[in-house]
Order: sequence, then C-alpha cells, then structure tokens
Amino acid sequence: MKNVLVLLNARAGTLLDIGAESVVGQVTTALKAHCEKLDVRLVAPREMRKAIADAAVGPHDTVIVGGGDGSVSTAVAAFSGSDRVLGVLPFGTMNLLARDLGMPTEPEEAIAALSTTTPRRIDLVALNGRAFHTLSGLGFFSHMARAREEVRGHPLGRMVSVVIAWFRALARTRAFEIDVVVDGRRERISALAALVTNNAFGAEWRRRRMDTGTLEMHLVEDQGALTKLKAGAALLTGTWRDDPGIRSIVAREITVASGRRHTRAATDGELIRERMPLRYRVLPQALTVLAVDKA
Repeated sequence: MKNVLVLLNARAGTLLDIGAESVVGQVTTALKAHCEKLDVRLVAPREMRKAIADAAVGPHDTVIVGGGDGSVSTAVAAFSGSDRVLGVLPFGTMNLLARDLGMPTEPEEAIAALSTTTPRRIDLVALNGRAFHTLSGLGFFSHMARAREEVRGHPLGRMVSVVIAWFRALARTRAFEIDVVVDGRRERISALAALVTNNAFGAEWRRRRMDTGTLEMHLVEDQGALTKLKAGAALLTGTWRDDPGIRSIVAREITVASGRRHTRAATDGELIRERMPLRYRVLPQALTVLAVDKA
C-alpha cells in the first residue's frame, strides 16, 4: 500500500460505541507503518456517497471504508473495474463482504487485522448494470430485509430481533410468478423466494471462494404452507443446502421477469426498488480487495 485513504462513517454504531477519535487513533496505528501516505477521515453519513465517489477518481491507490452495508455497497459499485484496492472495516449490521474476506467481527480486532491483509481479485455481479458483491433476493428475502429494519435495535438483542424478523417475513411471504432465464433456458416458476449469489455459499452462509466466475440461484417453489415453513427454518438455521424444497442452479447469467414493471430486491442488505426484468451477470475478478490470508 502506498497512498491510503480511510473513510469512516462518523455515525456508524462502532464509532459511537468506542468513540470516533479512539477509532481514528487505532486505524492510524495499525496502518502507518504499512503505507507511504495515510489519510484517515471522519465522514458524516450524508457525505459518504460523495466521499466514495471522489475517492474513485482521486490519487489514492487503496481506499478503506469503515461503515455499514450501504457504504460498502456504494464503494463496491464505485470501484468495480478500476485498479484501486478496496478495504472494508465491518462497522455495520450484516457485514456480508467483510466476513467472507476473513475480517474479524470485533471492531478492535478488525482494525488490527488491516496490517495483515493482502490484495485479492474477486468476482462481482451486475444487477441491471450496477455491481454488487454478495447476494440479491426476492420474496421471502425482501420481506426479511424489511423486517430486519423494523426490529433494528431491539432491546432484547440481535438474536431475538433476527427471530422476530424471520416470523414477520414468513407471515408476509406469498407466492409470486416469475419467468427465469438461466444461460438462455427459460422456465416459469411459482416461487416463495429467489436468491442470486455471487459464487457458491456453504450451508452456514459463508463463501470459500469468490473468484470462480459463476453465480448461483436458489429457489423455494410454492408447494404449500409446510414447504414455506420448512424452507424458512432451513434458511434461518443455515441448513438450507440439505433441504429438498430449495433448488439451486449454477449459471453465469440469469434474467428474472414477471408481469410487473418494478419489484423490491434485497441486495447486499439493502431493500431497493428495481426495474423489471432483473438481469444478473457475473463480472469475473472485477474488484481488488484487502483480505485476511486464510492460510
């Protein structure tokens, strides 16, 4: 690393818990011996998108973003296809990308781990032309994203909020008709849930590889109330790979169409209104990231 910029969301929960100045000090200590030039900035949430956009055309060869899934997703889209290196500090709720890059979940450990990371090329997926890093879901998954927002900060803790969100999402889930085109093959499906993932996930929602140049589509087809309950439980507990009610397809391009002009898709932790049809296409090794050496 030569010229490093660190953008910290000043209102991220971690910074509020530990103290912004303390986090800045820890980041500076962890990185200053490993780069020629270091710039650590606290950024107001409303300014993060602009700060990331400016960094995409700025002089820094490495940009590290500390914030939630929204900030990370913005940076991934901004740096896709560029020669800049993206680092992620998991200061959000789900931290999907940081987890698969081997970053510790505890803030202090994640900051310390920055000095042990190495650059790695990973795949991205384009949804209607916009790059994302991990997953995009319809049906049950979009309801789950909405319900998680509703119960965020529940007084009984994170695990209780996840269970409450699961029950709400399951109650709201109804079958929907979609036309799915996978690498040119069309199929009409009555689905309860559809999930497109960047590379293959294991049973515990973890990726061993992020550079295979493939995506997967996981479908829960409408086969009655019992199927919805069983598949929902399997998704919550991480045993979905063994559930016969969940069908998985490997592809490089997937199109999802219906009679609607728009739909809600939960993409990398954000619920986004998307224009139909949804066109998913793998972008092989489109981003360089800082990852902890798994060896």
